[in-house]
Order: sequence, then structure tokens, then C-alpha cells
Amino acid sequence: MIAILLIDHGSRRDAANEMMDCMANLVQAMAGSSVICRYAHMELAEPSIETGLRQCVEAGATEVICFPYMLSPGKHSTGDIPRMVAAAARRYPTLQVRVTNAFGVHEKLAELILLRAGLSVQHPISSEQCWHSSRSGTACGDACRCRPVASADAPSVASAL
Repeated sequence: MIAILLIDHGSRRDAANEMMDCMANLVQAMAGSSVICRYAHMELAEPSIETGLRQCVEAGATEVICFPYMLSPGKHSTGDIPRMVAAAARRYPTLQVRVTNAFGVHEKLAELILLRAGLSVQHPISSEQCWHSSRSGTACGDACRCRPVASADAPSVASAL
């Protein structure tokens, strides 16, 4: 069974930490009963990554997709979280574990920004283009729509998150 483990930084504010419980429940409701969804905090709060991974295994997971619940590919999402997940996963040698990229650039995030600002989408995006002002084709990361997708880079369950 596949599990998704949402991982944020963790906060000293209880309200911030409690939102991860809400998000995990929302993802669970949308994914259905064939997927397990749990959450963890990198630091400052419980459940820890080790605890979150254990909860996934105890719920029946044979594969865990760890999603850094962060906007950009910074130090935590590209280094700290993968390192911490690998350390926690050592206890489960048969468990398949992978860490996805952070949110990055995506039109659904742009829609959410407009919604939170009280505005509507005037021009839905359907074309493939780079959104960086230089049109570099790489600045948007794996979300850059102008990059050709090689078969090895084809979107997987994790990248669709």
C-alpha cells in the first residue's frame, strides 16, 4: 500500500503545526482509502519524521512517498528532509521510500494566490512556457513547462502532488 507523508518544518506555534493534521486529512479524503496519508514535522514539534514514517508502516504502507510541504527547493527540502527520511527509513529495509520535490512553480499555486487575494483567474494557462523573466528553461526547476520531459523524467505519482 502506498502512503504519503507530508513533511513541514515544524513551528513553535501550535496553530501552524495543527494545520498539517488538517492538510493530511484533506489529502487523505481526496486520495481515498487505497492511500495512507500522514504528516510529520522536520523539527520543533511532533510527530517527527521518524514517528510519521513509523505511523505509515503501522498503517500498512509498503511504499512511502515523502512530500516536503515547502514552497521552494531550499536547504530543508533538498538536503535536510531527504537525509532525515533516509535515516528513519533504515529501520525498514524492505520499505520503498522516496522524497519528492517541494511545491515549486505551478499554475494551481498561482490560482490559489489570486483566490486568497480576492481575485479571479483572467487568463487560464494552457501553453507551455518558462515563467522566469530570462526564459531560461531551468529556473522554474522541474515545474518548468518549456523543458521537454524525457521518459526517465516522466511525471510520477509523486511529481503529480
